[in-house]
Amino acid sequence: MIISILLEDNHLLLVEKPINIPVQADSSGDADLLTMLKEDLKIRYSKPGKVYLGLVHRLDRPVGGVMVFAKTSKAASRLADMFRRHVIERNYLAVVHGKPNKKRGQLVHYLHKDNRKNKVSVVSPNYPKAKKAVLDYEVLDSKKGFSLLSVNLHTGRPHQIRVQLSAMGNPIFGDQKYGEQLNKTGQQLALWAHSISFEHPVKKEPLTVCSFPPYNYPWDLMKDPYLKEPVIT
Repeated sequence: MIISILLEDNHLLLVEKPINIPVQADSSGDADLLTMLKEDLKIRYSKPGKVYLGLVHRLDRPVGGVMVFAKTSKAASRLADMFRRHVIERNYLAVVHGKPNKKRGQLVHYLHKDNRKNKVSVVSPNYPKAKKAVLDYEVLDSKKGFSLLSVNLHTGRPHQIRVQLSAMGNPIFGDQKYGEQLNKTGQQLALWAHSISFEHPVKKEPLTVCSFPPYNYPWDLMKDPYLKEPVIT
């Protein structure tokens, strides 16, 4: 599988994660992104022995889009700290069922993950081990019973966007886990990691890298400048 490299320097590797592959090795035994990237670095740079590549954040298996990896332990440590402090801006695109009541808004929920079922639920704030989840959304376009949303994360909880949009009454197209009443088996989840913005952990320069979803159904229903080509600034 060919992985698109969006940006690479001595400290960072930003790639476009393909849909339906795990970020790291899991119980499925399927090929994973981290291992593939390490192998690619080993071959491209003729590196002997093991290759270091730091995993500092994750995307759900069915989600594609931009991801950042650290090529040095210094960059990994600094990026991990930036994620912990929520200073890295992450924007997602999603095609959802229906049209939200408001063109833009902020969603605040408390979430709890059942690790045995690998499913997240909205719970009350005082529920044991509940985690606060916050995101902003904006409706970019609406057509034929679907809407294209831009989503900015303030927190990084498991399945956060999928759960919160479903709780709002607008589950993501293709999400059988949090929108099984509206979606059909085999449909591809229409959620894409569109952009990531942060200060370079070593060079201290502002950096933004974008990636765009494949222009097929249901993305092709929408007419919006977000659905174009990769951009790096």
